[in-house]
Amino acid sequence: YEIKTFKEGPDASSSVFMSMASGGEGPSSSPQRHTNRLAKERSPYLLQHAHNPVDWYPWGQEAFDKAKNEDKPIFLSVGYSTCHWCHVMERESFEDEEIGKILSDNFVCIKLDREERPDVDKVYMTFVQVFFWLWTPPGLKKNIGETLLYHPYILQSSGERILEALKKGTAVAANPGESPPLAPDVANRCFQQLAHSYEEEYGGFRDAPKFPTPVNLMFLMSYWSVNRSTSEGVEALQMALHTLRMMALGGIHDHVAQGFHRYSTDSSWHVPHFEKMLYDQAQLAVAYITASQVSGEQLFADVAKDILLYVTRDLSDKSGGFYSAEDADSVPASGGPEKREGAFCVWTATEVRELLPDVVEGATGSATQADIFMHHYGVKVQGNVAPEQDPHGELQGQNVLIVRYSVELTAAHFGISVEKVNELLASARGKMAEVRKSRPRPHLDTKMLGSWNGLMLSAYARVGAVLGDKALLERAAQAGNFLKEHLWDAEQQTILRSCYRGDEMEVSPPISGFLDDYAFIICGLLDLYEATLQTEWLQWAEELQLRQDELFLDDQGGGYFSSDPSDNTVLLQLKEDQDGAEPSGNSVSASNLLRLSHYTGRQEWLQRSQQLLAAFTDRLTRVPIALPEMVRTLMAQHYTLKQIVICGQRDAPDTASLLATINSLFLPHKVLMLTDGDADSFLCQRLPVLSSMSQQDGVATAYVCQDFTCSLPVTDPQELRRLLLDGTTETQAE
Repeated sequence: YEIKTFKEGPDASSSVFMSMASGGEGPSSSPQRHTNRLAKERSPYLLQHAHNPVDWYPWGQEAFDKAKNEDKPIFLSVGYSTCHWCHVMERESFEDEEIGKILSDNFVCIKLDREERPDVDKVYMTFVQVFFWLWTPPGLKKNIGETLLYHPYILQSSGERILEALKKGTAVAANPGESPPLAPDVANRCFQQLAHSYEEEYGGFRDAPKFPTPVNLMFLMSYWSVNRSTSEGVEALQMALHTLRMMALGGIHDHVAQGFHRYSTDSSWHVPHFEKMLYDQAQLAVAYITASQVSGEQLFADVAKDILLYVTRDLSDKSGGFYSAEDADSVPASGGPEKREGAFCVWTATEVRELLPDVVEGATGSATQADIFMHHYGVKVQGNVAPEQDPHGELQGQNVLIVRYSVELTAAHFGISVEKVNELLASARGKMAEVRKSRPRPHLDTKMLGSWNGLMLSAYARVGAVLGDKALLERAAQAGNFLKEHLWDAEQQTILRSCYRGDEMEVSPPISGFLDDYAFIICGLLDLYEATLQTEWLQWAEELQLRQDELFLDDQGGGYFSSDPSDNTVLLQLKEDQDGAEPSGNSVSASNLLRLSHYTGRQEWLQRSQQLLAAFTDRLTRVPIALPEMVRTLMAQHYTLKQIVICGQRDAPDTASLLATINSLFLPHKVLMLTDGDADSFLCQRLPVLSSMSQQDGVATAYVCQDFTCSLPVTDPQELRRLLLDGTTETQAE
């Protein structure tokens, strides 16, 4: 599909004609008839279009100057390299010679990687929505080309008017001294709105397509944590756990090679859109490990580990960074030049039977391993994808694996033990994973983004802490070092947005980081500190928050702009106001500021968090379902954070026992810190009260503090567990 519109450009005399969801199939080995400027770029998305018969420019001053000097509108095409529909559009439009000539003759054509410049993408998507939903000028509906040629003033004036309307309509600010809305009221409304959209049979929050939306699931578990005794709290937990369980069993979960696909095209999580995004893996790993803390179910912990197994194996760079995504499309193993969606992941019944022919001893009816596998995962001779789920006929006769029965039911059906079924299924998945290795792989986007690496840093830190897995924690530290070495310009004191796999690991010219890069990395560093208790990460988090405040803070209205307000190539200064596929930078910043105020004693950060929440009062009050991550921070401020202080040596066994108790629990409203008696340490310098806390009888000791009151010292892990769960203990003044 294609969406086009007209917009005021980077300067007042140029215009933009815009195309969304455009992309490409990657470089070809055959001789190229055309080569354009994109051949010199690093972005995989731009390189995919380097041989289109379109005179593409990258986003930048050269293109803006050409548009101004030649008085031509800009045709802006925005997409990313692993986008399936982008590939469709390239085949149908940008590879066409005639279309290429029309575009090149009449426009200055700019190709933009939305993952490199999310700020530009957001501005023009906002414009597109307003332009087509609210008002379309006469003539544009009929023929935009004719309007451009004969009535350009119509588009020029409409662009100016809509830009002014957008500036007013997108403003988010609080009046001085204004307070945030009441947290319980907002949280209850958010729960009710989610419950209203909840789909009971398979979980999730709409019929189809269904997206994982981890921000919703994390809110529901946080809501339960403060409403455990109410029917609403129990319902919230049931909604979250059921959704996570059904996703884990569904085809959206890659049962052979781990990880989760982008979304499900049906209501039962069966047939996915097959691309795999780094930000989904990161947030889902956190959601699943949280579900394991809440429920104690091993399934959820296993899924969290499997996600990180996939990321470690397939999305990790030797530098410690994480790649952005794997494509949905690839060349079928049977050959042919045409890529197909899901070709890397799907199976025919014949393939399964040939791979798993052995008769299983003791099984009913001399069943083979294939019989048991096909029964359990819903594999059918004719394929298990309904025609309506396969509009292009790419999955005809193919099977997307989905768990149809519990292991217990499969075992009963074939008259064998549960242990035997588990062994057979694991063996089968291993054999199929080996076959996968011989198939042509999907395109890998090797761009490493600051924001998404920050999300994944949180995932490794939090899963590693809960499981007590040193390898995961070491990988988290490696990711932290990558961010500091490759995406932090110490001289300019600036986070960089991205770098690419290779010896130089850079983008030229470098792209400065946006709000979400700072916010997600700071959150990751705070999670890494709590997982390792190494203060270097806490120190860097404080440093980055100070820099974020300098670059993006709205001193007057509260909250943060998504990009640097001094960038004059971006027409609208927006404050991201939706937690969607990723949480918004403002939502994460509200939480970061609250946590950092407890670590550093900086009261201005607590006030700044409150002012941010006040700025979003209207949205939080009317449609909190749009900002579930921000609602979580609103709840954390209302219920106040517990400071859990461990006095002990970081690597000592008695310290580890207390930490294991803390990490086994879901405590959404807490900060964890360690003091080893060094009065000159980072934390003691920031929080002098820590110097008065000490070990009891030389044993690692915990203090739980809230509202300037601390518990009496606790050394027994079970007593600490009781204290954290129900708060029943004697206290002393801080």
